[in-house]
Amino acid sequence: MFDSNAFIPIAKPYMDEREAEAARRAILSAWVSQGPEVAAFERDFAAAVGAKHACAVSSATAALHLALRAVGVRPGDEVITVSHSFIATSNSIRHCGAKPVFVDIQPGTYNIDPAFIEAATTSRTRAILCVHQMGMPCDLAAVLKIAGRYALPLVEDAACALGSEIKVDGHWQKIGKPQGDVACFSFHPRKIITTGEGGMLTTAHPDYDKKFRLWRQNGMSISDTQRHRTPEVIFESYPELGFNYRMTDIQAAIGREQLKRLPELIGRRRYLADRYQKGLGDVLGLSLPETPAWAKTNWQSYCVRLPDDCDQKGLMQAMLDSGIASRRGIMCAHREAACQEDIQVCGSLLESEAAQDHCILLPLYPSMTACEQDRVIALVKHVLQKNAPL
Repeated sequence: MFDSNAFIPIAKPYMDEREAEAARRAILSAWVSQGPEVAAFERDFAAAVGAKHACAVSSATAALHLALRAVGVRPGDEVITVSHSFIATSNSIRHCGAKPVFVDIQPGTYNIDPAFIEAATTSRTRAILCVHQMGMPCDLAAVLKIAGRYALPLVEDAACALGSEIKVDGHWQKIGKPQGDVACFSFHPRKIITTGEGGMLTTAHPDYDKKFRLWRQNGMSISDTQRHRTPEVIFESYPELGFNYRMTDIQAAIGREQLKRLPELIGRRRYLADRYQKGLGDVLGLSLPETPAWAKTNWQSYCVRLPDDCDQKGLMQAMLDSGIASRRGIMCAHREAACQEDIQVCGSLLESEAAQDHCILLPLYPSMTACEQDRVIALVKHVLQKNAPL
């Protein structure tokens, strides 16, 4: 049995007394639900990614649901996306009563292949939902051309992509500006920054932002902060069906501290990814991630494609037996029992399925030491090369 004290997890949040003090500040303020810390976090986040508007919610799934609803997705509609993503991506479409239409991915970036989008477009297509998988920006320029040709809104599932960048007209811009209509982020503990759980929507459209703020609070016509600050008695109304998708001030206070660390966290992840590239670059048959010239990833995850004859589960078990966590390649939603109805597959999903079956994610987190990473590299080499010394 491995030593739990020496265990290398797949990911680890990077926090210290600054986040603890931020949570304490919110708790002692007596305002612990959505309030001034949430508003401040939204302003800070919008500034960090270059967005005009940012709206905090309870999760990235909630963000995707509201984004699709805002751009007009309704029951009976179709939304073009990928199966190769966490199931929340397709779930958000189904929560709108719409049908996910799955197209395949590019093998090098694990992102939606723009070449397949046009063939999936029908009279019922209401939007395109692209995913910046594992933090790697997808080919937004190509996707936007198709979206423009068919007058389709583009929602970006940027759950993993905070801090990633894309070159637009020769200039680097942060994912989240956004290039499409809405971008949605996650603050789950495996993401770049965390609030425990939580999400954020960014947009350039003030009408969308207004809808997000209405819907996240059960459709209440005025916010609780407005009601508490007014010197007059006012009664709220509920003009539309809404949801309880609020972020708490405790979470937002932590998020503000995490956001201050963003440059440091991205820099460390890029350093560790470079070490993996150098340490595993000579392993025969092992394919390492590809980064297009127009993209800068935040390396939310480090994904390697195994040789065809490698036993994916066997390698992962060997790693776990040695005290090293890993994860299989990103799931394919169309393979899950919960996603067998109200979906459509357009063409082959061979690349999506191959990525799930032949890839693994290696540990990568900012506090990872060189010694820990060298253990991972050595074990992967040992299993794949059979003769590399441990």
